[in-house]
Amino acid sequence: MGKEVGEALADAAFRRDALKGSLIEASYAGALSFYRRKYTRDLTGVDVAVTGVPLDLTVSNRPGTRFGPESIRRASAQHAWGPIWPWRFDPFDTLAVTDYGDVSFDWGEPMAIPAAIEEHFAGIVAAGADTLMLGGDHFSTYPVLKAHAAKNGPLGMVQFDAHRDVEEDAGGRLDHGSMMYYAVRDGIIDPKRTVQVGIRTCFNGERTHGMTVLYADQVHAMGAEGVADVIRKTLGSGPNYLTFDIDFLDPATAPGTGTPVPGGMTSFQALSILRALKGMDFVGMDVVEVSPPYDHAEMTSNAAAILAVEMLCLKAWARGARATV
Repeated sequence: MGKEVGEALADAAFRRDALKGSLIEASYAGALSFYRRKYTRDLTGVDVAVTGVPLDLTVSNRPGTRFGPESIRRASAQHAWGPIWPWRFDPFDTLAVTDYGDVSFDWGEPMAIPAAIEEHFAGIVAAGADTLMLGGDHFSTYPVLKAHAAKNGPLGMVQFDAHRDVEEDAGGRLDHGSMMYYAVRDGIIDPKRTVQVGIRTCFNGERTHGMTVLYADQVHAMGAEGVADVIRKTLGSGPNYLTFDIDFLDPATAPGTGTPVPGGMTSFQALSILRALKGMDFVGMDVVEVSPPYDHAEMTSNAAAILAVEMLCLKAWARGARATV
C-alpha cells in the first residue's frame, strides 16, 4: 500500500525520503503540508507540485483568501490516511507529489504580483511537473494559465464557479471578476474548449464569449454524468486545465468564501462530477477562493482538501491506478 509503518515518523513533511506513498501520522500533530507530502523545491521525478498562492488583493467583496492555502493544508491532515473513497486507492502510490510551498511576492507592490505568480509556475512547468494550486482568490488562476499556455498553447478549461468572471475591462486591473475575459481575449484559453459549470449570477449580460455555460439549474437537473459528458465533449483530449472556485458549492456546504451565492451544489454533487471525469488528465488544477475567516468548523477548508485530492485521484486513474482495497 506504499505505507511506511513501524516506528512513527513525526514531521514527515520534512523528514520523509520517499516521494510516493502515505505516512501515517497523527492528524492533530506534526509539521503541516498538503496531505503530509514532502516540502521541497527539488522537482526531480515529481509528477505534481502542489503550491499555494496566498492572495486576496483582487477580491470584490470579503477578503481572507490569503489564508486559504494554509487552511487547506491544515484540513488535509485529517484525510492523509491512504486510500481515498470511493476510488479505493491511494493516489500517492501512483503519483510523486510534493508540496512546493507558496508563491512569494510583495503585497506592497500589487502590480508586480501577477508576474511573480507566473514566474513561480513557469519554473514548475519547465521542470516537467503538473501543478495543483491552492488559492488564494480566483485571479490567481490567470497567471497560472499563462504559465501553462506558454508551454502548451491555448488551453481547454473547465471552470466550476458561481460566477463567470468575464467582466470586460481594457486591461491592467487586478480583478477576480475579469480574468477569464482576459484569458479568452489574450488567447490563453480556447473558448470553444471551455465549459463554465454551476453559474448562478448575471453579469455582463448573457454574452458567452464563445464558452459553453452550464447554469446551476441545468447542473442540478443534468446530474453528474450529464455534466461530465458535456465537459468531455467540449474540452477534448487536451491540454486542459481544471479550476474550482469553492463558491461553486452552496454556502450551506462551504460558507468560508468571499462571494457566497445560494443555490449551489453539495459537496457530493461536486465530487460526483469530478469522479465522472475519469480518464481526463489535466496539466494544471486548482481550488481557489477559500476564505477561512468566514468558515465554520473548517467546513470549507475540509471540502477544498477533499476536492483537491480527488483531482489527484483523477490524474492517478489516468496514469493507471485502480482499486487496491
